[in-house]
Amino acid sequence: ILDFGYPQTSEIDTLKAYITTEAARSEVTDIGESSKLTTQMTGAVSWRRGDIKYKKNEAFVDVIENVNLLMSAKGTVLRADVDGQILMRAYLTGMPECKFGLNDKLVLDKAERAADNAVRLDDCQFHQCVQLGAFSSDRTISFIPPDGEFELMKYRSTSDVHLPLRVHPTVNEIGTTQVQYSITVKAGFNPKLSGTNIVLRIPTPLNTTTAICKTASGKAKYVPSENVIVWKIPRIQGGSEATLTANADLTATTTRQAWARPPIDVDFQVLMFTASGLLVRFLKVYEKSGYHSVKWVRYLTRASGTYQIRF
Repeated sequence: ILDFGYPQTSEIDTLKAYITTEAARSEVTDIGESSKLTTQMTGAVSWRRGDIKYKKNEAFVDVIENVNLLMSAKGTVLRADVDGQILMRAYLTGMPECKFGLNDKLVLDKAERAADNAVRLDDCQFHQCVQLGAFSSDRTISFIPPDGEFELMKYRSTSDVHLPLRVHPTVNEIGTTQVQYSITVKAGFNPKLSGTNIVLRIPTPLNTTTAICKTASGKAKYVPSENVIVWKIPRIQGGSEATLTANADLTATTTRQAWARPPIDVDFQVLMFTASGLLVRFLKVYEKSGYHSVKWVRYLTRASGTYQIRF
């Protein structure tokens, strides 16, 4: 939207309200509506209208972290980092100001010395609604939220990553005819929490004919088209472990090539846990009418194709 040739806003949610795919009359008959449009386009808060109303005022915050891991066959962590985002859904009346507090001990500068239990973030990106001055001084995020769903913040963490699951594989090749597997998964989070939708994809040699799998946790089967054993565990409690044993039979080949042993892939989800240690200390909503609002915070740590263990 331009005013006298100068761009006024490129905020997508604002443009959606006024730019349609259907034919629309260009003249604005309602003077009040015209002034609202001008105020929103040229005002300091271009991402939100001031006349929004809800019967029930609610704010939902989701802290979602994707864990990336590469572990060596000896159990050494070669790479571990977290890609995180804080998503918010704000269904709030009027022009509320939200205040959002993160960990007391939060370090952003690599040169800054960190305390023993501090959370170190390598870089942060904020939505344009955030007042950056307040965050620099006391680690509180102050903002007037857009209406509906938006990404409040993105961050990365590459140090002190808490690994939710540890996988201990023992794989032995018996001559040229068989491979024996013993895979143990240990849940390294609080016993009150549980991991769900855990899927391990365990590679087998290309000349595998059949594989017999035994486990007391979940189900495992050999998938010939992908040359993997797929082990699915619906739920695992924190502090517990699950074990799979399997025997893969190999067919004889004229030219024997060394098996490359691709890494084991692990997918999972853990609710109310963060691998970086990031926590929301408080979420407050201030509005001049003083209404009561309901606030929810949820944490989700997950991996999908990026959590790999060599063997």
